[in-house]
Amino acid sequence: MSRVELTNVSKYYGPLRVLDDVSLSIETGEVIAIIGRSGSGKSTLLRCLNGLEPIQAGEILIDGVKVNDPDTDLRKLRQNVGIVFQSFNLFPHLSVSDNITLAPRLVLKQGPDQARKLAADVLARVGLADKIDAMPQQLSGGQQQRVAIARSLAMNPQLMLFDEVTSALDPELTGEVLRVLEGVAREGMTMILVTHEMGFARHFATRIVFMHQGKVWEQGPVADTLSHPQTAELKSFLDAVLN
Repeated sequence: MSRVELTNVSKYYGPLRVLDDVSLSIETGEVIAIIGRSGSGKSTLLRCLNGLEPIQAGEILIDGVKVNDPDTDLRKLRQNVGIVFQSFNLFPHLSVSDNITLAPRLVLKQGPDQARKLAADVLARVGLADKIDAMPQQLSGGQQQRVAIARSLAMNPQLMLFDEVTSALDPELTGEVLRVLEGVAREGMTMILVTHEMGFARHFATRIVFMHQGKVWEQGPVADTLSHPQTAELKSFLDAVLN
């Protein structure tokens, strides 16, 4: 399970309203591609979903758990809600295996043998089984991002959030990472991606959400939304990124 419900969510940084009365429902197994210009609130929305940023109004529910309730155990919530950022955030002094298994060992109390088997399993899923003992600096950017994805998968989350995970990579390395995301999508994982990769969105997302000025401006099935934008703002955005 991983149903997500946002109701009238607003987020401020001082006087700046970054999210403006956002409401959005996401069903289990959906792959949502959030698109929009820089500063439209996309990344902030992901951080609020994971409880990394507090909201000032509204409600966020993940499988019925209220993320913005002070009594909610966010550490427990994050075991089920993985997030991968554009910067890989790997610990440079830890091997690939230790980066991946840090949380399972600390949070799930896994022993060394069980944790190493887990690392091997998730690395195989991202095509890096042979890098289990490598150090991060020995890997390409694309490989480091795939390790970051494997690290999130190691906690067996029900929901995965991806924040522009290919934006720091060149086209060849971007292809590596997108193939991994395609595999995760095919497994039926509920995924929310902030992305500028329209090709990936077109082929694997179930729905497009276009954000503009902190609001959900337009949303719908991928083919319809990209081919027949209903607003001038989305048409202008697509003209800029697709041409």
